[in-house]
Amino acid sequence: MKKISQVLNWLSSLKIAILLLLLIAISCALGTFIPQQETDQFYYDNFNKDPLLGLINGSILILFELNHIYTSFWFLLLLTWLGLALAVCSFRRQLPILKSALKWIDYKSPRQIAKLSIAQTIQTKNPSKSLEQFSINLKRQGWNVKETDGRIAARQGVIGRLGPILIHLGMILLMIGATYGSLNGKTIERFLAPGRSIDLLNNNEEKGLTIKLQKFQIERDPQGRAEQYRSIVKILEPNGNKEEKEISVNNPLRYKGLTLYQADWSLAAITIQIENSPKLQIPIRSIPDLGEQVWGTVIPTKKNGEDQILLTVESELGPVTIYDNDGTRITKLGINNEAELKNTLIKIINIIPSSGLLLKRDPGVPLVYTSFAIIIIGGSLSIISTKKIWVLQEKGKSLIYIGGLSNRNLSGLSKELPRIISFLDN
Repeated sequence: MKKISQVLNWLSSLKIAILLLLLIAISCALGTFIPQQETDQFYYDNFNKDPLLGLINGSILILFELNHIYTSFWFLLLLTWLGLALAVCSFRRQLPILKSALKWIDYKSPRQIAKLSIAQTIQTKNPSKSLEQFSINLKRQGWNVKETDGRIAARQGVIGRLGPILIHLGMILLMIGATYGSLNGKTIERFLAPGRSIDLLNNNEEKGLTIKLQKFQIERDPQGRAEQYRSIVKILEPNGNKEEKEISVNNPLRYKGLTLYQADWSLAAITIQIENSPKLQIPIRSIPDLGEQVWGTVIPTKKNGEDQILLTVESELGPVTIYDNDGTRITKLGINNEAELKNTLIKIINIIPSSGLLLKRDPGVPLVYTSFAIIIIGGSLSIISTKKIWVLQEKGKSLIYIGGLSNRNLSGLSKELPRIISFLDN
C-alpha cells in the first residue's frame, strides 16, 4: 500500500503535470511546423535533402510518427498520462479539500482562535447581545452561519473550492474529445466547379449527404488580388431534405455534425471555340514552373493534333496568354475576344473558377465545447475566495474572541472584519 501511495503521489505531483503540459505544447508546436497526414513520399522528398534541424530526415520522421503527431502512439500516451494525473490529483487532493471546506470546524477555546491567521479580542458589556448582533450582521452579508452554545462559525465562498475540480474535469473531457475527434474524424478537401457535387457516404458505406456547388464568386481588390471567396452550396439528403447557404472564409456551414469551410480557390477550365466548332470546355491545371498562381493547358490548332499552343491564365477574369510550342509568347486574349493563330481562329469564351471546399466531420466537437464551458465555469469559481470566521464568548468574562482564515486574499478578509465588528455594541 505504501508503494502504491508513493506512485500516486508522484503521478499527481505538480512537477509531473507541468512537464507533461510542456511536452504536449512542444508536440503541438511541431505539429504546426511539420506538414501532417501527407504521403510517405512527400516526407522523403522534402526532408531527405533538407533534414529537420539538420538531423531528422524523412525516414526518422515517419519512424517516430511525426507525420501524424496528433494520432501517434506517444502523443496519445502523453494525453492519457496527463488525464490520469489530473484525475488522481482531483481524487487525492481537491476532493478532500472540498470535503474539508464543507465540514464545520468548532473551535471551543480562545487559544485555538489566537492561532488563526487573523485574530482579535474585543471587550463588550453584553457578550450575548454582541454575539447575536454578530450573527445577524454576518447573515445579512451572505455568510452561512452556524451557532452553538456561545460560539459562532461562519463561512463564505465554499463553492470556490469546486473550481479546481471542474477545471481538471474540463481538461480531461477536452483531451478525450480531441483524441476521439482525431481518431474518428474525417477531413475531405475538394475543388468544385459550379454545378458539380460531392457524394458523402454514411457509416454503412451508403450514399449520405450530397453537397452541390451552385455558385462561386471571388472578390478582388482594385489591384486584382483575391480578398474573399464565396460559395453558395446546396446540401441534399437521401430523404429529399435540402438546405442552401452561402459560405465564405471565416463563415463556415455547420450541418448535422459536418462543418463545411471555404478554404481556397482555383481555376477549373477554360471554354474556347476553334473556328466554327461547338464551345469546348477544356480542363486546366496548375503550372508551378510558370508561377505560384498560373494555370494552363496545351491544345492543338489542327485536327491532326499538330501545331500545339499553350494557354495560360492567372485569374478567372483573364486575360489568356498564348505561347507557341517553342515557348515564344504569341499574344494575349481577353474573355469574348478572338484571334487567328497559325491560320486558325480561336475565341476565348470564359474561364471557370473552382471553389476549394474543406469538409470536416469531428465527432469530438460536442465534448470539446462542453469541456470549454466546464473550464470557464471552474475558472470563474476558482476566483472566489473561501473565507471562514469563528466567534467565541468566554464564559464569565466580557470578552469576545474573533478569528478568520481565507485560502486567498487574506488581506481582503482582514479589511472586511473591522466592518463587521463595527456593528457590535461595545
